Amino acid sequence: MITEILDSIELSNPWIYRSIFFGLSLLMMWRLEAMLEHGLEGTALGTIILPYCSGLGNLIFVGLMVAQKDAAQEVLVNCLVNNVTNLTLLLGLPALFWGLVVIPQGKRKGKAATASRLNRLSLLLTLTAVLFFTGAVWVLGRDGMLNRSDGIILIGLFLFWQSFQVFDVLKHNVRHHVTYRTMFYIDIVIVLICAWGLYESIDWLVTWLATQKHGFISHSNLGWLSGWLMVLPNAILALYWAWKKRADVVYTSQVGDGHICIPLCLGLFVLFQPMPLPPFFETSMMLLFGVIGFHAVLLLITRSLPRWAGGVLTVFYGWFVWQGFLG
Repeated sequence: MITEILDSIELSNPWIYRSIFFGLSLLMMWRLEAMLEHGLEGTALGTIILPYCSGLGNLIFVGLMVAQKDAAQEVLVNCLVNNVTNLTLLLGLPALFWGLVVIPQGKRKGKAATASRLNRLSLLLTLTAVLFFTGAVWVLGRDGMLNRSDGIILIGLFLFWQSFQVFDVLKHNVRHHVTYRTMFYIDIVIVLICAWGLYESIDWLVTWLATQKHGFISHSNLGWLSGWLMVLPNAILALYWAWKKRADVVYTSQVGDGHICIPLCLGLFVLFQPMPLPPFFETSMMLLFGVIGFHAVLLLITRSLPRWAGGVLTVFYGWFVWQGFLG
């Protein structure tokens, strides 16, 4: 049904497909928020559910690129743009506007204080996973190439981490006697329908970009353009949850989305094609290491991401774009 609707649209207008992508992404995020009311705890939403949905576009992009020759550069740039944008701009802007306070100042007692401390520990663990995944990719790529064996290792690391997260959520549900309502499963169906629509819209946009030979919006910038397109829903998500003072969801959704690109997307692609690594890869890895450490130190010392830190992260992102695209 969705395919027929999309096929009936005027194919010469890419803005329609961008609007479809953006609209379906927002619908997906809306129903994900509703899952909080149906028994899904906030940390679980950020570490397990949201990353797959916000990173779905990147996974679809990898699936489309596998069938194309010499597409490794575009996939690598897409993944690096996604992760650096999540950890700098999409955490920096909400912090700059509202501040991301994980543990509020003042004397909080009882369950509220315990929940805040557990959220901070969960965020630190998630950041540690990002550091570990980034380090694994950096070490495996020291020879200038990621190959099939490297891909198997990266996917295995990702699956181990996800298994750990799933069992942690299951233990939480058993302890607190959590049950899921019928609407929870209806929302899952809606999310899956949105996922199919996203696949169709991304497939068309990638095909359309392949026909554009000149200018900024062209096939030569496919990695950057696709990366920016796919972080737009993340940007709305981050700003919305920051406005609602849910720093835990902002953090875990953006950091968890990074797990989908590094290591999962890179691992899946190199199962089919080897991936040569350009000098820009090394610069991006060093930036990611520095930003991860920056977040961890602030969470340990200030228990938040202050507004001034949001400004610093935004500057980091500008430097990243200059080095990778304009430099």
